[in-house]
Amino acid sequence: MSVYKSFAVVGGGTVGLPIVNALAAKDVAVVLLSRPGSSKKTVPSNVQIVEVDTADAAAVAEKLKEHKVDVVLATTTTAAAGAQNSLVDAAKLAGVKLFVPSEYGIPTEGHSEGPLGAKAQIAAYLKSVGIPSTRIYTGGFIEFIPWLVDYSSGSTIKVIGKGETPLSVTSIGDIAGFVAHILTTLPPSDLEDRVLRLQGDRSTLNNLAVLFKTSVERVDSIGGEGGEFKTALQHAFESGAGSTGWDVVKQAEGTGSDAAGSGNALWPGHQWKSIKEAHNL
Repeated sequence: MSVYKSFAVVGGGTVGLPIVNALAAKDVAVVLLSRPGSSKKTVPSNVQIVEVDTADAAAVAEKLKEHKVDVVLATTTTAAAGAQNSLVDAAKLAGVKLFVPSEYGIPTEGHSEGPLGAKAQIAAYLKSVGIPSTRIYTGGFIEFIPWLVDYSSGSTIKVIGKGETPLSVTSIGDIAGFVAHILTTLPPSDLEDRVLRLQGDRSTLNNLAVLFKTSVERVDSIGGEGGEFKTALQHAFESGAGSTGWDVVKQAEGTGSDAAGSGNALWPGHQWKSIKEAHNL
């Protein structure tokens, strides 16, 4: 049985707001920490929006103490992963019991550079200051598949490389529901200093063309807005890193609790949304 009763979510974006909604549906105390001047968010009536400079550890700590927060969940973007340092400091000052860092993507263990390295460093920092953490790998977001392969209705699936390496994808709704479920039902021993690997569905980039009833277009890069990032992601996926079970050190898939989708078992009976269901294929 969970001992966590009060939650603070930092960031009300793609993953953050759904997590806020999912936690609110569990009838627990939830606050959304928002930077002054941020766009207004629509949240359930039992959620409080608290404006605070999230870069000011002392100020954040005061808000966490005021609301008696047990768990802090960071949902910042990959590009802003390093900004979590001040949140960790605030959590330490406030005596927070658990910190859920902003992972929600491909595995970051073993990385030392770039955005993935920044996420790995946050996990190391949490351990160094003595705050238990739960890291959640989700793979790509199912909803973002068309964005990743530059697909629009009737067009081709753009693939860099062979496109034969399996990758994990999970729907945003399933991610939010999973987070709310485990934090409100499981004991700390199942969550502290754990890495949880989700997988709503699994596919190769080539197979996406079959699912979307179109063809593959081989490209060297993807242009347009976000093209550089999409290109980098596809290169990473080609290496195997798109699987939530990928071990970057061993360059191989993990087994047992390190296998892709092994974390799904913590939500027994849940039906995970498939690519076909998410896109009405």
